[in-house]
Amino acid sequence: MTNQTLAIVGGSGLYKLDGLINEKEHIVETPFGAPSSPIISGRLGNTKLLFLARHGLGHVLAPHEVNYKANIFALKRLGAEAIISVSAVGSMREDIHPGDLVVVDQYIDRTKSRPSTFFGDGIVGHVMFADPVCPVLSERVYAAATTLKGTVHKGGTLMVMEGPAFSTRAESLMHRQLGVDMIGMTAMPEAKLAREAELCYCTLALATDYDSWREEKEAVTVAAVLEIMRNNVQKAQSVIEIIAKEGLSRKADCACAEALQFAVVTDRKMISKETTNKMSTIFGRIL
Repeated sequence: MTNQTLAIVGGSGLYKLDGLINEKEHIVETPFGAPSSPIISGRLGNTKLLFLARHGLGHVLAPHEVNYKANIFALKRLGAEAIISVSAVGSMREDIHPGDLVVVDQYIDRTKSRPSTFFGDGIVGHVMFADPVCPVLSERVYAAATTLKGTVHKGGTLMVMEGPAFSTRAESLMHRQLGVDMIGMTAMPEAKLAREAELCYCTLALATDYDSWREEKEAVTVAAVLEIMRNNVQKAQSVIEIIAKEGLSRKADCACAEALQFAVVTDRKMISKETTNKMSTIFGRIL
């Protein structure tokens, strides 16, 4: 079996991967500037892994400051074929407790100021995004997570807000009325860009708190939230290790690697050579 190259985008608390062998640091230049951090490559089990710290080394980038386009471009250039995105989220449901894991299957994008597409600059296109995560990768992540102690939820809608401030209580209650299951700040436009880059993509959400909708009977302390986050990160590391040791077949039964097949509507003759060369990492297969 030929395995996919798996990229991990680490969110709050996950700044490195344990257990990698043959580690190498990559400084990747992109047309959109520098990625959030140097990308670390290595092997775990039968799988080549790439790791990127979304918020940078030392957590120096706020959610709206993350260069999502450079991150996805750099991972694609280094050979990534699938991405597991790890994100800390707030729970909008009583039964998604702090410490639970959720394998997300839908998003609502409420971000405002983030470049969210590789299209433009003379290339117009539209990818299908009704089902925004890879079903095969998501199933593997869920199966791995269920082998651990604790609760994992299969499916859920993640609302992505701009941040960096958390919701007001009124906003949080409104989001609950919309029927969302979680709220976070970083999965968009990351998921959209991954689809345009023809990468399998999945979000493993780590619930840390109940946002602000739930009036706590006991005060929530920072120490308690940090302890939950620490335990969640250990679970995420374990999920990644299980998947990497088993491997992800390149013959996955999904359409992610062909997302651009009929997406571009621009006449190829009208696309400049300069743009074609600049965007060959993303669009090279179809141009």
